[in-house]
Amino acid sequence: MRPMRALSACLLAAAINCSFLLPASSQSYPTRPIQVIVAYAAGGTGDIVARSISDRLGAVLGQSVVVENRAGASGSIGAHSVTTAAPDGYTLLVGQTGEIAVNQHWLKGLNYDPDKDLVPIALAAVVPLALVVPAKAPYSTLPEFLAALKAKPKMTFASAGIGTPGHFAGELLKLQFDENLTHVPYKGAGPALNDVIGNHVDFYFPGFPAAAPHVKGGTVKMLALSSAKRSSAAPDIPTVAEVTGNKDYDFTLWAGFFAPRGTPQPIIDRLNKEINAVIAEPDVKSRLEAAGAVVTPMSVAQFKEFVERESAKYLRVIKQTGVTAQ
Repeated sequence: MRPMRALSACLLAAAINCSFLLPASSQSYPTRPIQVIVAYAAGGTGDIVARSISDRLGAVLGQSVVVENRAGASGSIGAHSVTTAAPDGYTLLVGQTGEIAVNQHWLKGLNYDPDKDLVPIALAAVVPLALVVPAKAPYSTLPEFLAALKAKPKMTFASAGIGTPGHFAGELLKLQFDENLTHVPYKGAGPALNDVIGNHVDFYFPGFPAAAPHVKGGTVKMLALSSAKRSSAAPDIPTVAEVTGNKDYDFTLWAGFFAPRGTPQPIIDRLNKEINAVIAEPDVKSRLEAAGAVVTPMSVAQFKEFVERESAKYLRVIKQTGVTAQ
């Protein structure tokens, strides 16, 4: 009996020791505040989405979720900072179209690979872009704006950064109408909108949530949406596609949560479950939808496939427009 008791004691000790080797994620995550990086300046769509979700997510997880803006280089600075963080679930990225689906296709010397260095967690929201112009602009409809494009020898359009969806929306408009448009990139939607309001640039395609408060406040005019379909948040605003007849004109801005490669799968699964639950809550969902967002909870696998499709789409757009990094 003694040998059996000794063997049992050894097995028990081994099991206890192994339990300490299991990632904390499967037992007690999170045990401290979580940092969420937004790779653009405050006031943009990603920032609005992140802050709309972070408080409720923190309450559900039992720890604070703190949003920090790290803008610059078309989202690359913020994205790279997350790829170099410890893969423990305490540093996340609210990644958007540019730094996840575009940058790797055309920015030389990019110091991260979104496909290899980041792990998709959950899609938060998809929003149309809104074509906005200064409140003092002489045009109030898309047909009037397009007529002005042809009549004016030179116009400028802003973007939240090189390679962002708003940049390509402007470039495709330029390609379709063969007009003299000059791109002016900014470090996020907030600074770009400020210059539209100040009448320093002629137009801009920000995400709908970033544009809506300024439209309501009368500081800019919204002429059209860049999505394939009209938005329920602004049913009277036409799409560029329906006015111009270009059915391929479809640009949206999406935001989703990502973690550094190597983050334990139990953490990824837990965050996916909780984020999907939060965005499905009536309060949060109605707030996002009022801002023009489409809320579609996805599994980790579904979100990964979504990102792959978006990446392939923008590779085609880059080739179509012939645009190169500036």
